[in-house]
Amino acid sequence: MQLWLIIGLAVLLLIIIISAIRILKEYERGVIFRFGRLVGMKGPGIILLIPLGIDKMVRVSLRVITMDIPPQDIITKDNVTVEVNAVAYFRVMDASKAVVEVQDYMFATSQISQTTLRSVLGEYELDDLLTDREVINERLQKIIDKQTDPWGIKISMVEIKDVNLPEEMRRAIARQAEAERERRAKVIHADGEFQASEKLSQAATILDRTPSAIQLRFLGTLTEIAAEKNSTIVFPVPIDLLKAWMQKQTGEIKPKRSSRKK
Repeated sequence: MQLWLIIGLAVLLLIIIISAIRILKEYERGVIFRFGRLVGMKGPGIILLIPLGIDKMVRVSLRVITMDIPPQDIITKDNVTVEVNAVAYFRVMDASKAVVEVQDYMFATSQISQTTLRSVLGEYELDDLLTDREVINERLQKIIDKQTDPWGIKISMVEIKDVNLPEEMRRAIARQAEAERERRAKVIHADGEFQASEKLSQAATILDRTPSAIQLRFLGTLTEIAAEKNSTIVFPVPIDLLKAWMQKQTGEIKPKRSSRKK
């Protein structure tokens, strides 16, 4: 009888010792409460607790947490309704504060991120919201981090993911972009015409000073045209080349004066 009692006590003691042992991973910390009072933070590794409900431990992960901020309906400064969602990256820096100062730090961080997203983005116009995301992301990170600091939470980054526009606004932006592309095309075309006119003016000035250059340019053009064998070329001969021949012919057919005396 005494042997079974000793065995029972040994088993009970072993169970109590096993229940008092806790193993925490490298990224985990244990917040210890003794009779409901905060004792401190322990870990990582093997830690011992006073059994029989005297010590209670809350595990807290210190790894970076990626939290998706649900889509929020936002009215921008220029009265455009958009739907924006974002993502926040944060980690627990002080496990004791994360357990004691707030009931659920994950839920609290999510709620403060949503309200901050709506209030901050409502101060910007639509164009700024689409083009100045880096500035807005940095401002969101600073504001949310300041509000979660008393909870031992560090917000490392906030990024706006998507900005969903109404269908009529998308069509208006598409028309604006198309008009901008047409404007640029016309400006480039006009600039090319202006540069070409300047070059042509310079070429005309040079050809005007050297008449022989005009003849060479004329012959070069004929060479280019002659490459197409299915073309008929009308060769205009400059009048200067025929002047001597015409004078000669005029002299031959000129009627001779009669030398007969009346």
